[in-house]
Amino acid sequence: MTVIALVGARRRVPLAAGVCLLSFTAFWFAQRAADVSMIDLMVYRAEGETVRAGGDLYALRTTEAHLPTTYPPFAALLFTPLTLLDTADMRTLATLGNLLLLVSFTHLALRLVGPVPGVGPLWAVGHARVESALWVSALAVWAEPVWTTLRYGQINLLLAVLVLWDLSRRPGHRWAGLGIGIAAAIKLTPALFVVFLLLTGAAEAARRGPWRAPTRHACVAAVSFAGATLLAAVALPYDSRRFWTRMVFEAGRVGLPEDTANQSLRGVLARLLHTAEPGIWWALAAAAAGVLGLTVAVRAALRGERGRAAVSCAATALLVSPVSWSHHWVWCVPMALLVWTDAARRGGRARWAGTGSVVLVFCSYALWWVPHGVGRLELGQNYGEMTLSALYVGTAFAFLLQGLPRPWVTRDQAVAKE
Repeated sequence: MTVIALVGARRRVPLAAGVCLLSFTAFWFAQRAADVSMIDLMVYRAEGETVRAGGDLYALRTTEAHLPTTYPPFAALLFTPLTLLDTADMRTLATLGNLLLLVSFTHLALRLVGPVPGVGPLWAVGHARVESALWVSALAVWAEPVWTTLRYGQINLLLAVLVLWDLSRRPGHRWAGLGIGIAAAIKLTPALFVVFLLLTGAAEAARRGPWRAPTRHACVAAVSFAGATLLAAVALPYDSRRFWTRMVFEAGRVGLPEDTANQSLRGVLARLLHTAEPGIWWALAAAAAGVLGLTVAVRAALRGERGRAAVSCAATALLVSPVSWSHHWVWCVPMALLVWTDAARRGGRARWAGTGSVVLVFCSYALWWVPHGVGRLELGQNYGEMTLSALYVGTAFAFLLQGLPRPWVTRDQAVAKE
Protein backbone atom coordinates (compact mmCIF):
# COMPACT_ATOMS: atom_id res chain seq x y z
CA MET A 1 0.00 0.00 0.00
CA THR A 2 2.85 2.37 0.84
CA VAL A 3 4.57 1.68 -2.50
CA ILE A 4 1.31 2.30 -4.38
CA ALA A 5 0.84 5.60 -2.55
CA LEU A 6 4.38 6.69 -3.37
CA VAL A 7 4.00 5.83 -7.06
CA GLY A 8 0.65 7.63 -7.22
CA ALA A 9 2.10 10.71 -5.57
CA ARG A 10 5.06 10.75 -7.94
CA ARG A 11 2.74 10.59 -10.94
CA ARG A 12 0.61 13.47 -9.64
CA VAL A 13 3.54 15.85 -9.10
CA PRO A 14 3.66 17.03 -12.77
CA LEU A 15 -0.06 17.90 -12.63
CA ALA A 16 0.40 19.85 -9.40
CA ALA A 17 3.46 21.58 -10.86
CA GLY A 18 1.51 22.56 -13.96
CA VAL A 19 -1.38 24.02 -11.97
CA CYS A 20 1.06 25.87 -9.68
CA LEU A 21 2.90 27.30 -12.68
CA LEU A 22 -0.41 28.37 -14.24
CA SER A 23 -1.46 30.07 -11.00
CA PHE A 24 1.91 31.82 -10.67
CA THR A 25 1.72 33.00 -14.28
CA ALA A 26 -1.76 34.43 -13.75
CA PHE A 27 -0.49 36.07 -10.57
CA TRP A 28 2.46 37.57 -12.48
CA PHE A 29 0.18 39.11 -15.11
CA ALA A 30 -2.26 40.34 -12.44
CA GLN A 31 0.54 42.13 -10.60
CA ARG A 32 1.82 43.68 -13.81
CA ALA A 33 -1.71 44.80 -14.72
CA ALA A 34 -1.94 46.41 -11.28
CA ASP A 35 1.32 48.25 -12.03
CA VAL A 36 2.90 47.27 -8.73
CA SER A 37 5.67 49.58 -7.57
CA MET A 38 7.76 47.10 -5.53
CA ILE A 39 8.53 50.17 -3.46
CA ASP A 40 10.18 48.33 -0.57
CA LEU A 41 12.55 46.61 -2.98
CA MET A 42 13.57 50.04 -4.22
CA VAL A 43 14.27 51.06 -0.61
CA TYR A 44 16.48 47.97 -0.19
CA ARG A 45 18.40 48.92 -3.32
CA ALA A 46 18.83 52.49 -2.05
CA GLU A 47 20.18 51.11 1.24
CA GLY A 48 22.73 49.04 -0.67
CA GLU A 49 23.76 52.09 -2.69
CA THR A 50 24.16 54.11 0.52
CA VAL A 51 26.41 51.43 2.01
CA ARG A 52 28.58 51.34 -1.11
CA ALA A 53 28.81 55.14 -1.18
CA GLY A 54 29.64 55.36 2.53
CA GLY A 55 26.60 57.54 3.24
CA ASP A 56 24.47 57.95 6.35
CA LEU A 57 22.15 54.95 6.29
CA TYR A 58 19.59 56.28 8.76
CA ALA A 59 19.38 59.73 7.19
CA LEU A 60 18.22 58.09 3.96
CA ARG A 61 14.83 59.04 2.52
CA THR A 62 14.04 57.42 -0.78
CA THR A 63 11.27 56.78 -3.34
CA GLU A 64 8.35 59.13 -3.91
CA ALA A 65 7.08 58.24 -0.42
CA HIS A 66 10.36 59.36 1.21
CA LEU A 67 10.68 56.07 3.08
CA PRO A 68 13.44 55.71 5.71
CA THR A 69 15.76 52.84 6.58
CA THR A 70 14.19 50.81 9.38
CA TYR A 71 16.12 47.49 9.46
CA PRO A 72 19.38 46.83 11.34
CA PRO A 73 22.64 47.61 9.47
CA PHE A 74 23.27 43.93 8.70
CA ALA A 75 20.28 43.97 6.34
CA ALA A 76 21.77 46.86 4.36
CA LEU A 77 24.96 44.84 3.87
CA LEU A 78 22.92 42.03 2.37
CA PHE A 79 21.15 44.47 0.05
CA THR A 80 24.35 45.70 -1.64
CA PRO A 81 24.23 43.06 -4.45
CA LEU A 82 20.94 44.62 -5.60
CA THR A 83 22.95 47.63 -6.81
CA LEU A 84 24.60 45.42 -9.45
CA LEU A 85 21.27 44.88 -11.26
CA ASP A 86 19.20 47.29 -13.29
CA THR A 87 15.72 47.99 -11.95
CA ALA A 88 13.80 45.79 -14.40
CA ASP A 89 16.01 42.74 -13.82
CA MET A 90 15.95 43.30 -10.08
CA ARG A 91 12.15 43.33 -9.97
CA THR A 92 11.89 40.21 -12.14
CA LEU A 93 14.41 38.26 -10.06
CA ALA A 94 12.80 39.41 -6.81
CA THR A 95 9.38 38.18 -7.96
CA LEU A 96 10.75 34.83 -9.13
CA GLY A 97 12.71 34.46 -5.93
CA ASN A 98 9.67 35.16 -3.77
CA LEU A 99 7.58 32.63 -5.68
CA LEU A 100 10.24 29.97 -5.13
CA LEU A 101 10.44 30.96 -1.47
CA LEU A 102 6.67 30.52 -1.19
CA VAL A 103 6.96 26.90 -2.39
CA SER A 104 9.85 26.31 0.03
CA PHE A 105 7.91 27.91 2.88
CA THR A 106 4.89 25.70 2.19
CA HIS A 107 7.10 22.61 1.91
CA LEU A 108 8.73 23.32 5.28
CA ALA A 109 5.34 24.05 6.86
CA LEU A 110 4.03 20.68 5.67
CA ARG A 111 7.07 19.01 7.20
CA LEU A 112 6.21 20.54 10.57
CA VAL A 113 2.49 19.83 10.33
CA GLY A 114 3.10 16.14 9.60
CA PRO A 115 0.80 13.44 8.18
CA VAL A 116 -2.96 13.55 8.66
CA PRO A 117 -4.73 10.29 9.51
CA GLY A 118 -7.54 9.61 7.08
CA VAL A 119 -6.41 12.22 4.58
CA GLY A 120 -3.58 10.27 3.04
CA PRO A 121 -0.86 8.13 4.62
CA LEU A 122 1.99 9.96 2.98
CA TRP A 123 0.63 13.40 2.22
CA ALA A 124 3.46 15.06 4.13
CA VAL A 125 6.24 12.70 3.06
CA GLY A 126 8.45 12.57 -0.04
CA HIS A 127 6.76 13.14 -3.40
CA ALA A 128 3.38 13.56 -1.70
CA ARG A 129 4.74 16.50 0.30
CA VAL A 130 6.12 18.06 -2.89
CA GLU A 131 2.74 17.61 -4.56
CA SER A 132 0.94 19.10 -1.55
CA ALA A 133 3.35 22.05 -1.42
CA LEU A 134 2.65 22.84 -5.06
CA TRP A 135 -1.13 22.68 -4.65
CA VAL A 136 -1.06 24.83 -1.51
CA SER A 137 1.33 27.35 -3.09
CA ALA A 138 -0.95 27.70 -6.12
CA LEU A 139 -3.69 28.89 -3.76
CA ALA A 140 -1.56 30.70 -1.17
CA VAL A 141 -0.08 33.11 -3.71
CA TRP A 142 -3.48 34.84 -3.85
CA ALA A 143 -3.68 35.43 -0.08
CA GLU A 144 -3.45 39.12 0.77
CA PRO A 145 -0.20 38.90 2.82
CA VAL A 146 1.54 36.97 0.04
CA TRP A 147 0.16 39.22 -2.72
CA THR A 148 1.30 42.32 -0.83
CA THR A 149 4.72 40.83 -0.07
CA LEU A 150 5.35 40.40 -3.78
CA ARG A 151 3.68 43.71 -4.61
CA TYR A 152 6.18 45.58 -2.44
CA GLY A 153 9.14 43.28 -3.11
CA GLN A 154 9.34 42.47 0.59
CA ILE A 155 11.58 39.91 2.37
CA ASN A 156 8.92 38.34 4.60
CA LEU A 157 9.04 34.95 2.88
CA LEU A 158 12.84 34.84 3.13
CA LEU A 159 12.70 35.45 6.88
CA ALA A 160 9.93 32.88 7.34
CA VAL A 161 11.89 30.26 5.39
CA LEU A 162 14.99 30.90 7.51
CA VAL A 163 12.95 30.37 10.68
CA LEU A 164 11.11 27.27 9.47
CA TRP A 165 14.32 25.76 8.09
CA ASP A 166 15.61 25.90 11.66
CA LEU A 167 12.49 24.65 13.38
CA SER A 168 12.02 21.74 10.98
CA ARG A 169 15.53 20.35 11.69
CA ARG A 170 15.85 17.30 13.89
CA PRO A 171 16.36 18.11 17.59
CA GLY A 172 20.01 18.78 18.34
CA HIS A 173 21.02 19.42 14.72
CA ARG A 174 24.33 21.29 14.77
CA TRP A 175 23.10 24.12 12.52
CA ALA A 176 19.65 24.48 14.07
CA GLY A 177 19.43 28.09 15.22
CA LEU A 178 21.52 29.62 12.45
CA GLY A 179 18.49 30.62 10.40
CA ILE A 180 16.69 32.27 13.30
CA GLY A 181 19.83 34.19 14.28
CA ILE A 182 20.35 35.50 10.74
CA ALA A 183 16.65 36.37 10.38
CA ALA A 184 16.75 38.34 13.65
CA ALA A 185 19.88 40.19 12.52
CA ILE A 186 18.03 41.24 9.35
CA LYS A 187 14.82 42.19 11.17
CA LEU A 188 14.32 42.07 14.93
CA THR A 189 10.87 40.42 15.12
CA PRO A 190 12.13 36.80 14.71
CA ALA A 191 14.19 37.26 17.90
CA LEU A 192 11.09 36.16 19.85
CA PHE A 193 11.81 32.63 18.62
CA VAL A 194 14.98 32.68 20.74
CA VAL A 195 12.88 33.46 23.83
CA PHE A 196 10.47 30.68 22.87
CA LEU A 197 13.33 28.17 22.51
CA LEU A 198 14.86 29.17 25.84
CA LEU A 199 11.52 28.77 27.60
CA THR A 200 10.96 25.40 25.94
CA GLY A 201 14.44 24.27 26.93
CA ALA A 202 13.85 25.37 30.52
CA ALA A 203 10.53 23.51 30.65
CA GLU A 204 12.11 20.35 29.24
CA ALA A 205 15.03 20.65 31.66
CA ALA A 206 12.60 20.86 34.58
CA ARG A 207 11.06 17.59 33.41
CA ARG A 208 14.06 15.57 32.24
CA GLY A 209 17.26 17.26 33.32
CA PRO A 210 19.43 20.15 32.14
CA TRP A 211 20.73 21.14 28.69
CA ARG A 212 17.96 20.09 26.36
CA ALA A 213 18.04 20.48 22.56
CA PRO A 214 15.93 23.69 22.46
CA THR A 215 18.45 25.40 24.75
CA ARG A 216 21.28 24.55 22.36
CA HIS A 217 19.07 25.70 19.49
CA ALA A 218 18.54 29.07 21.20
CA CYS A 219 22.28 29.45 21.92
CA VAL A 220 23.18 28.86 18.27
CA ALA A 221 20.57 31.44 17.26
CA ALA A 222 21.92 33.98 19.75
CA VAL A 223 25.52 33.44 18.62
CA SER A 224 24.48 33.72 14.96
CA PHE A 225 22.64 36.96 15.66
CA ALA A 226 25.60 38.36 17.59
CA GLY A 227 28.04 37.35 14.84
CA ALA A 228 25.99 38.98 12.08
CA THR A 229 25.48 42.12 14.18
CA LEU A 230 29.19 42.38 14.99
CA LEU A 231 30.05 41.93 11.32
CA ALA A 232 27.77 44.86 10.51
CA ALA A 233 29.35 46.88 13.32
CA VAL A 234 32.81 46.34 11.86
CA ALA A 235 31.69 47.25 8.34
CA LEU A 236 29.30 50.07 9.36
CA PRO A 237 30.38 51.33 12.80
CA TYR A 238 28.61 54.72 12.65
CA ASP A 239 25.31 53.29 11.36
CA SER A 240 25.45 50.42 13.88
CA ARG A 241 25.97 52.81 16.78
CA ARG A 242 23.07 55.01 15.64
CA PHE A 243 20.72 52.08 15.15
CA TRP A 244 21.35 50.30 18.45
CA THR A 245 21.43 53.45 20.57
CA ARG A 246 18.63 55.45 18.95
CA MET A 247 16.80 54.18 15.87
CA VAL A 248 15.76 50.87 17.42
CA PHE A 249 13.65 52.82 19.94
CA GLU A 250 11.93 55.05 17.37
CA ALA A 251 8.92 52.97 16.33
CA GLY A 252 7.37 56.03 14.68
CA ARG A 253 9.94 55.87 11.87
CA VAL A 254 8.23 52.77 10.51
CA GLY A 255 4.87 54.41 9.90
CA LEU A 256 1.62 55.65 11.46
CA PRO A 257 0.38 53.20 14.10
CA GLU A 258 -3.30 53.63 13.17
CA ASP A 259 -2.69 52.72 9.51
CA THR A 260 -5.12 49.99 8.42
CA ALA A 261 -2.17 47.97 7.14
CA ASN A 262 -0.80 47.82 10.70
CA GLN A 263 -2.21 44.49 11.85
CA SER A 264 -0.68 44.51 15.32
CA LEU A 265 -2.28 45.08 18.70
CA ARG A 266 -0.95 48.62 18.70
CA GLY A 267 -2.63 49.34 15.38
CA VAL A 268 -5.96 47.90 16.48
CA LEU A 269 -5.91 49.87 19.74
CA ALA A 270 -4.94 53.09 17.93
CA ARG A 271 -7.99 52.73 15.68
CA LEU A 272 -10.26 51.63 18.53
CA LEU A 273 -9.26 54.52 20.81
CA HIS A 274 -9.06 57.04 17.93
CA THR A 275 -5.56 58.06 18.94
CA ALA A 276 -2.17 57.83 17.31
CA GLU A 277 -0.58 56.63 20.55
CA PRO A 278 -2.48 54.05 22.65
CA GLY A 279 0.27 54.22 25.30
CA ILE A 280 -0.22 52.13 28.43
CA TRP A 281 -3.15 50.23 26.95
CA TRP A 282 -0.89 48.86 24.23
CA ALA A 283 1.85 47.98 26.75
CA LEU A 284 -0.62 46.02 28.90
CA ALA A 285 -2.25 44.30 25.92
CA ALA A 286 1.13 43.39 24.40
CA ALA A 287 2.35 41.94 27.70
CA ALA A 288 -0.80 39.83 28.07
CA ALA A 289 -0.59 38.67 24.44
CA GLY A 290 3.08 37.80 24.89
CA VAL A 291 2.37 35.64 27.93
CA LEU A 292 -0.58 33.95 26.22
CA GLY A 293 1.23 33.30 22.96
CA LEU A 294 4.46 32.01 24.47
CA THR A 295 2.52 29.77 26.86
CA VAL A 296 0.63 28.22 23.95
CA ALA A 297 3.82 27.86 21.89
CA VAL A 298 5.82 26.21 24.69
CA ARG A 299 2.97 23.84 25.60
CA ALA A 300 2.64 22.83 21.96
CA ALA A 301 6.38 22.23 21.69
CA LEU A 302 6.35 20.03 24.81
CA ARG A 303 3.54 17.98 23.24
CA GLY A 304 5.61 17.53 20.09
CA GLU A 305 3.33 19.77 18.00
CA ARG A 306 6.13 21.65 16.29
CA GLY A 307 3.93 23.26 13.66
CA ARG A 308 1.52 24.76 16.17
CA ALA A 309 4.42 25.90 18.35
CA ALA A 310 6.11 27.70 15.44
CA VAL A 311 2.96 29.45 14.21
CA SER A 312 1.91 30.39 17.75
CA CYS A 313 5.28 32.04 18.35
CA ALA A 314 5.15 33.83 14.98
CA ALA A 315 1.60 35.08 15.65
CA THR A 316 2.69 36.33 19.07
CA ALA A 317 5.61 38.25 17.58
CA LEU A 318 3.29 39.90 15.06
CA LEU A 319 0.75 40.79 17.74
CA VAL A 320 3.20 42.45 20.15
CA SER A 321 5.33 44.22 17.54
CA PRO A 322 4.68 48.00 17.39
CA VAL A 323 4.01 47.70 13.66
CA SER A 324 3.08 44.50 11.82
CA TRP A 325 2.11 45.37 8.26
CA SER A 326 -0.40 43.07 6.60
CA HIS A 327 2.33 41.59 4.42
CA HIS A 328 4.16 40.40 7.54
CA TRP A 329 1.33 37.91 8.05
CA VAL A 330 2.63 35.39 5.49
CA TRP A 331 2.47 33.03 8.48
CA CYS A 332 -1.21 32.71 7.56
CA VAL A 333 -0.15 29.91 5.19
CA PRO A 334 1.02 27.43 7.88
CA MET A 335 -1.77 28.71 10.17
CA ALA A 336 -4.38 27.72 7.58
CA LEU A 337 -2.67 24.36 7.10
CA LEU A 338 -2.78 23.71 10.84
CA VAL A 339 -6.47 24.51 11.27
CA TRP A 340 -7.26 22.42 8.19
CA THR A 341 -5.32 19.40 9.47
CA ASP A 342 -6.96 19.79 12.87
CA ALA A 343 -10.37 19.66 11.19
CA ALA A 344 -9.29 16.66 9.10
CA ARG A 345 -8.05 14.80 12.17
CA ARG A 346 -10.95 15.53 14.53
CA GLY A 347 -13.85 16.49 12.29
CA GLY A 348 -16.79 18.60 13.38
CA ARG A 349 -18.62 21.46 11.71
CA ALA A 350 -17.08 24.05 14.01
CA ARG A 351 -13.54 23.08 13.03
CA TRP A 352 -14.33 23.08 9.32
CA ALA A 353 -16.07 26.45 9.73
CA GLY A 354 -12.95 27.72 11.48
CA THR A 355 -10.83 26.53 8.56
CA GLY A 356 -13.04 28.36 6.09
CA SER A 357 -12.96 31.48 8.25
CA VAL A 358 -9.16 31.59 8.34
CA VAL A 359 -8.95 31.21 4.56
CA LEU A 360 -11.65 33.85 4.06
CA VAL A 361 -9.96 36.37 6.36
CA PHE A 362 -6.62 36.21 4.59
CA CYS A 363 -7.95 35.89 1.04
CA SER A 364 -10.82 38.40 1.16
CA TYR A 365 -8.67 41.57 1.41
CA ALA A 366 -11.41 42.80 3.77
CA LEU A 367 -9.08 45.02 5.77
CA TRP A 368 -8.85 47.27 2.70
CA TRP A 369 -12.63 47.72 2.48
CA VAL A 370 -12.49 50.49 5.11
CA PRO A 371 -11.54 54.19 4.87
CA HIS A 372 -7.76 54.49 4.73
CA GLY A 373 -5.01 56.53 3.15
CA VAL A 374 -4.09 60.22 3.15
CA GLY A 375 -5.73 62.26 5.89
CA ARG A 376 -5.45 59.66 8.67
CA LEU A 377 -8.96 58.41 7.91
CA GLU A 378 -8.43 55.37 10.15
CA LEU A 379 -8.80 57.52 13.27
CA GLY A 380 -12.46 58.06 12.36
CA GLN A 381 -13.47 54.46 11.66
CA ASN A 382 -16.76 53.21 13.08
CA TYR A 383 -17.06 49.88 14.90
CA GLY A 384 -17.88 47.88 11.79
CA GLU A 385 -14.88 49.31 9.97
CA MET A 386 -12.66 48.73 12.99
CA THR A 387 -13.76 45.09 13.05
CA LEU A 388 -12.74 44.62 9.43
CA SER A 389 -9.39 46.30 10.03
CA ALA A 390 -8.72 44.03 13.04
CA LEU A 391 -9.39 40.70 11.32
CA TYR A 392 -5.78 39.46 11.34
CA VAL A 393 -5.36 40.23 15.02
CA GLY A 394 -8.68 38.61 15.90
CA THR A 395 -7.84 35.50 13.89
CA ALA A 396 -4.46 35.22 15.59
CA PHE A 397 -6.07 35.40 19.04
CA ALA A 398 -8.63 32.76 18.06
CA PHE A 399 -5.79 30.51 16.90
CA LEU A 400 -3.87 31.00 20.16
CA LEU A 401 -6.94 30.41 22.33
CA GLN A 402 -7.60 27.18 20.45
CA GLY A 403 -4.21 25.96 21.67
CA LEU A 404 -5.03 26.47 25.35
CA PRO A 405 -6.03 23.44 27.46
CA ARG A 406 -9.75 23.05 28.00
CA PRO A 407 -10.37 22.15 31.65
CA TRP A 408 -13.82 20.73 30.90
CA VAL A 409 -12.30 18.08 28.59
CA THR A 410 -10.60 15.19 30.37
CA ARG A 411 -7.40 13.62 29.10
CA ASP A 412 -9.24 10.37 28.24
CA GLN A 413 -11.80 12.32 26.20
CA ALA A 414 -9.06 14.16 24.35
CA VAL A 415 -7.29 10.90 23.50
CA ALA A 416 -10.55 9.31 22.37
CA LYS A 417 -11.23 12.23 20.01
CA GLU A 418 -7.80 11.79 18.44
